[in-house]
Amino acid sequence: MSETTDSPETTGVTPAAWQLRLYVAGTTPKSTAALTNLRKICEEHLAGQYEIEVIDLLERPQLAQGEQIVAIPTLERRLPEPVRKIIGDLSNTERVLIGLDLRPGS
Repeated sequence: MSETTDSPETTGVTPAAWQLRLYVAGTTPKSTAALTNLRKICEEHLAGQYEIEVIDLLERPQLAQGEQIVAIPTLERRLPEPVRKIIGDLSNTERVLIGLDLRPGS
């Protein structure tokens, strides 16, 4: 799996309000599920306001230490600040929403 960027904002005029980075290791079932689940959650809750960057640590292993990635897949919310990390395949939507601070009272 190569590094890719998904951006519903095709105009390039307004930067995405939500910048998300998903760390994976190749195209394992867990990595693929995490990306699928993340895209679904983003489309339902952040339509047009997000950017996903996928980092394959098999291709760029030096980033694991620099970004303090200890398990994969790991989702990192870079913006809005503060930075937050969620580990796993992101199949528990409620947990992901709380982790991303998309639920009131989370």
